[in-house]
Amino acid sequence: MPEKETIERARRDEQQGKSPATQAGEFVREEMDHIRQGKHGARSTKQAIAIGLSKARRAGVALPAPKQGSERMKAQAKRDSERGRRSSGQAASPRRSRAIRKALQREGREAASSSPVARQARVSAKMRGHASRSRAARRTAWSINRRLNPKEHSRP
Repeated sequence: MPEKETIERARRDEQQGKSPATQAGEFVREEMDHIRQGKHGARSTKQAIAIGLSKARRAGVALPAPKQGSERMKAQAKRDSERGRRSSGQAASPRRSRAIRKALQREGREAASSSPVARQARVSAKMRGHASRSRAARRTAWSINRRLNPKEHSRP
C-alpha cells in the first residue's frame, strides 16, 4: 500500500497537468526509498521500478500497459489499471501480503544503489531514439530554466 504522502504528490502532479509517467515516478521513488531504508529488497532495479509502476496503476494513475514485454506482464498491468479505476481500496489477503513481504525481504538491497540505477537509466535511454532523448533534454532544460527564471520562460 503506498504512503499517503506519495499519493498526494502524485495527485498534485496530476492537477498540475503532468504526464502519467511523472505521476508514477512518485511511486517508483517511494519504492526505491523503501529498499534503501531496508524495508525490503529487489532482485534488480528493473523489478523495483516494476513494483512502483504496479502500485501507481493500482492507485489510479492512468498509466497504460507496456507495449513491449510478455503477455503475462501486459495482462497484469491491465488488471492493475482496472483495479485503479475501480479504486475500491481493497487490500490483498493477509496471507498474500505476508508472502510478498517475506519474499521481498529475502532479496538484496543493491538494486536501489546508485550504480545499478544509473545503469538502468542508461540502458533505457539507449532504447529510445535520438529525437526522443533530445526532446526530453529540451523539456528538462525548459523546466529548470522556468524554475530559476519564472518571469522570462518560453516553451521550446
